[in-house]
Amino acid sequence: MAADADIPIADSPVATPPERARAPRIWVVSGYRAGENTQVSALAERLGCAWVRKDLEFNSLAGPIGLARMVSRSGLESERSSILAPPWPDLVISAGLKNEPVCRWIKRQSGGRTRLVFLGRVWAPRSDFDLIVTTPQYRLPQLDNVLHNVCTQHPVTTERLATERGRWQAQFGQLPSPKIGVLVGGDSGPYALGQHAGRRLAAGINELQQQIGGTVLVTSSARTRPVVMDVLEECLPEPRFTYRWRPRGRSNPFLGILAHADVLVVTCDSIAMLSEAAATGKPVYIFRMPVEGPEDGTLAIRLYRALMRWGPRKLSRDQSLCHRAIIEAGFASWLGDPEPVARYSPQDEIARTVERVRALIMLPDFAPGPSASPSRSPRPSTAGTPDPQSLPARIDAIPPGS
Repeated sequence: MAADADIPIADSPVATPPERARAPRIWVVSGYRAGENTQVSALAERLGCAWVRKDLEFNSLAGPIGLARMVSRSGLESERSSILAPPWPDLVISAGLKNEPVCRWIKRQSGGRTRLVFLGRVWAPRSDFDLIVTTPQYRLPQLDNVLHNVCTQHPVTTERLATERGRWQAQFGQLPSPKIGVLVGGDSGPYALGQHAGRRLAAGINELQQQIGGTVLVTSSARTRPVVMDVLEECLPEPRFTYRWRPRGRSNPFLGILAHADVLVVTCDSIAMLSEAAATGKPVYIFRMPVEGPEDGTLAIRLYRALMRWGPRKLSRDQSLCHRAIIEAGFASWLGDPEPVARYSPQDEIARTVERVRALIMLPDFAPGPSASPSRSPRPSTAGTPDPQSLPARIDAIPPGS
């Protein structure tokens, strides 16, 4: 269900959920990071209700106001403040430091009736939020209003993959199978993806292709250094397909590769891409990028590594905790290791998250259909499915090179 125009759904005053005789008002408050916007919109889409997207634009005060844990809309550009007006929503879904003061302001204006759902982590007191949907990299504690998942929210559904498979059939359908999809990220936090890491990635892909044959389909992302794609195009043999990401690229094959690939290789820097790959139910391999040593490093990466080692934990995130959780769940293996076998379906996390959000506004129980997330069938799952909520709040990082 697509987002509505920026018009309130109804004009009646907000009622408490048990008294509501109308559709709930749901706002997706978007922000300044495309990845977070994709995740919050994907969660809203799965609720099965109409929703309104509020696109915010921030001024230079937004970051400091967020760090100061203020409840304010002073961080907004003045011309965007007018889109936040009554009737106030029953539910706000959002993410990001700069969005927190605005969303808490909305809740205050509603007299506390608006429910706040935030993705990732928050800087304001956690008690100000009705639900925080997080993953291990943020190292949040086990609390009643914190939902711990292995994977991030994502827009990958059975229907969308089927659509993209048809859209890209002429491009990919006739290439030799099996098809190895390669999702290439870039520098992120402590991880550096440059020429040296690119050559190791190419070597790992070549080894996999030698084992299973087929065609390699490669797509880069906004953070991919051009030299990495240079290396891959130099080192990967034919047959292959490569795509270099570009802003507003209308022919980005990312979803087409997810749909057509039989096996997926994902660089370890992007938990979102790993989550999207896992959602396909296909074998996923993670390319490990070291967090030690000078290879491919930049000053920003070295500073981030120092921050992780000596700074307050809240100022950094540890993706290695997600790697461990994803591997333990059987959603992926390290590139070069045996094929993963899922212990439960990624669909379980999607259904549980949607159920928790719907419960906040007293919607009927959510019954996940095929659009919730593709299952991992026909790959087997073991008995005794673990509940991701039981994941520890702090999983020790996997040592580099282990």
